[in-house]
This record gives sequence, structure tokens and C-alpha cells, in this order.
Amino acid sequence: MATTLGVPETGPQTGPQTGPQTGPPASSAPRSGRWIEHWTPEDPAFWASTGRRVARRNLIWSILAEHIGFSVWLLWSIVVVQLGSAGWHLSVGQSLWLTAIPSGVGAFLRLPYTFAVPLFGGRNWTIVSALLLLIPCTGLAWAVGHPEIGYTNLALIAATAGFGGGNFASSMANISFFYPEREKGWALGLNAAGGNLGVAVVQFAVPKVIVLGGGLALSRAGLVYVPLAVAAAVCAFLFMDNLVEAKADVKPVWTSMRHADTWIMSFLYIGTFGSFIGYSAAFPTLLKAVFNRPDIALSYGFLGALVGSVARPLGGRLSDRFGGARITVASFGLLILGAWAALYSVQQKSFGLFFASFLALFVATGIGNGSTYRMISTIFRVKGLDAGGDDATMLRMRREAAGALGVISSIGAFGGFVVPIAYAWSKDHYGTIQPALRFYIGFFVVSLIVTFVAYVRKGSRMARAGV
Repeated sequence: MATTLGVPETGPQTGPQTGPQTGPPASSAPRSGRWIEHWTPEDPAFWASTGRRVARRNLIWSILAEHIGFSVWLLWSIVVVQLGSAGWHLSVGQSLWLTAIPSGVGAFLRLPYTFAVPLFGGRNWTIVSALLLLIPCTGLAWAVGHPEIGYTNLALIAATAGFGGGNFASSMANISFFYPEREKGWALGLNAAGGNLGVAVVQFAVPKVIVLGGGLALSRAGLVYVPLAVAAAVCAFLFMDNLVEAKADVKPVWTSMRHADTWIMSFLYIGTFGSFIGYSAAFPTLLKAVFNRPDIALSYGFLGALVGSVARPLGGRLSDRFGGARITVASFGLLILGAWAALYSVQQKSFGLFFASFLALFVATGIGNGSTYRMISTIFRVKGLDAGGDDATMLRMRREAAGALGVISSIGAFGGFVVPIAYAWSKDHYGTIQPALRFYIGFFVVSLIVTFVAYVRKGSRMARAGV
């Protein structure tokens, strides 16, 4: 059943309404199984009377589902540290590959997950994507106790954790429709931060869960998320909504790829989110492999993902005030300094500086994650204004912006695959991670220059618009 918010309901609605929407705000919230047909968050009266409440409710349950998805996505980042105790004897390279494969699969799935929102509806797909998490959870629980299956089968099972990585794209694309432009940075920052925190939670909680009652039970790492995934699906079913505005067609996703800005922002997002998810996946293993500190990896490895997640909404808030491009330039500057400090710490064999420099890197990636996402919606708003600014054009651009969010998040997430692989290659070929760190410094320098030239350079259209 469809529900029109902000207009009186005169009977069952069977499709999107056309023509002007008039009438007082409706007092009732949408019903179970519903589609919301009338959604105008840019209208201050609608937003104050109805929109904010409904948007906040959808945001809360979207955060929960995305949080569980991120946790499952990064399960192997902490499980791999303990595989030796469960009878698996892996090299550093093999361990890092196990953390990289779910990141690569998750990145690949983000594009079809973005298409799923306009095809099935944001609420409906949240239910399905939460239930899909049962596959990697039960697979991990079985595989870790059977070393006889071999490394290849273990890697294939680890790959299914990528389902959790796909959730982000559909969640962000969906929530982007609920909020007005002026609050989008903060809302998307909160939504993403809630998901990102799943990385910190899984790296903090799993080492404790697997040793409950004495001994080591790695299977619990997967089993503990089975009821949580079911709970996320049930809550989405009960409390979330589908927007007719979001359920248009998949054309806006394809159309968004025609814009050069989509590809520029994809490149920049590799440097921000790709670094965040890649460092999160690799950090516990690096603490063990580079400094032989598995105790620190299991007890404090979660701090990197934690500070990076907390910093993400800050990046969105700062971008709302100062402009996303300026904050992104600052975040890449911090990433350059952090990577240089990490390189120096490895050369000097200083564990304390290594740990601190990685925490700084995580903070910078979190701020950059928030600022780059804020840039995307602003860029497409400017494009809409330049194309005429009428209601139909602005709606089309909002849909293309949502499609671009999925494309950009997919490409950017491949950084989460590249980072652990780069460390594995560097360690295997040179016996140190220094070459990988030098590459990251160069990459961040290029990213800073690209951001400045495209969006901050004085006189450019996007700089004048305050992107």
C-alpha cells in the first residue's frame, strides 16, 4: 500500500501521483508494507511537520542494518589473527589476502546493490541484504574448525563476507533521498559512521567472544552475528519505508557515469574510504607481522577503525559549514603526514610512533569520507541549477546523485582490496612494508592536487558554488 505524506489521502494509491500536491500535512505515519509517494524534504513546512520524523526513523534503522553489514564484512580481519591457534598455518601474505578478498567482493557488489534500491525499494532491499549476511556468518563458523578443507576453500568462504560490504552503497543511496540538501552531509555522515563503527565493534568484541568460558572457539565469531542479522531484517521490515521518488528506474545510475565528476570523485574516494577499509582490514595483521604484537592486535587493533568512524560525521559537519572540497584537501594533507610518520616509524622500529601514526591516518580517512560524500550531492545540485533548476531537472539530478553514490562507493571500496594486497606484496618481496607506504604517500599527494584543481582552484565553477 502506498502512503502520501503531506497531502490528504482520498483512497488507495496505485502509482506515483502527478500534478500539484496540495492540502495539509497528513497526521499518520506510513503503514507496514508501505510506499511513500509524496516526499518533498526541501519544503520547510513538510520537513518540519512530517519529513524530519520519518527520515530520522529510516536513518536509525538503516544505521543498524549497515552496522551489522560492516561488522560481517570485516570479520576476517580479526579472525585471521587467531587462525594459527585453530590449526591453520598461513604466511603473512596468505593472511593479508584473506582480509583483502572480502573487501574486493564487497566493492564489486556495491554497484548491483545500488541498482537494487530503485528496483526493489530501499526498505525492501534492506531486509534482503540483512538476511544475506547469514551466508558468510554460518560459513565462517563452519570453515574455521576444518583446516582440512584447504586454503582455497577458506578464501572462497571468506569472499562471501563481501555481502556485508555491498550494504553500504544501497543504504547511502536510499538515505540520500530522505534528507534535504542542507542536512545531507550530516545525515549521510551519521549513516556511514554507524556502518563504519561496525568495523571497530567487530575488532573489539570478537576477540572477547571467542574466548568466553575459556579455550578458543573461533566459530562464535560468525555465530554471534546470526541473530543480529535477523534482528536487522525484522527491524527494517517493521520500521522502514520505501520512497516512490527513489524507485524510478536504473537509468539514473548509468547516466551518472557520463559525468566526469563521478570518475574524479571515485578516484578521491579510493584515497579516503578505500584507505579506511583497507587499513582496517590490514591493521591487526600488520601489528602482528611488523612488530610481532598479536596481543596489541587483538586488544587494541579496533582503535583505528573506531577513531576513523567517529571522525566521519565530523567530516560531514565541517563540510556543511566550510565546503566539502576544502575539507577533503585538508584530509589528504593529514594522510600524507600520517603515511610519512608511519614510514619513519618502520625505519626507526618505533612501535609507539607506528601505532600513533596509523591512528592519525584513520582520523584523516574518516574526515575525508564525510567530506567526499558531501561533495557528491553538492556537485549534482550545482549541475541541476546550471541545467535550468526546474523541479524536474533537480529531481533527475537527485536521482543521478544517488546513482553516483553507488558507483563512487563501489570503485572507492576497491582501495580496501588494494591496501592489504600492497602490504602483502611489499612484505613478501622486500621483507618490509616500506615500499607500500611510499606508494601511499605519492597517491595521497596526487589526490590532494586533483581535489584542489577540480574543486578548490579559484575561479572554477565548483569552487564558486562552494562544493
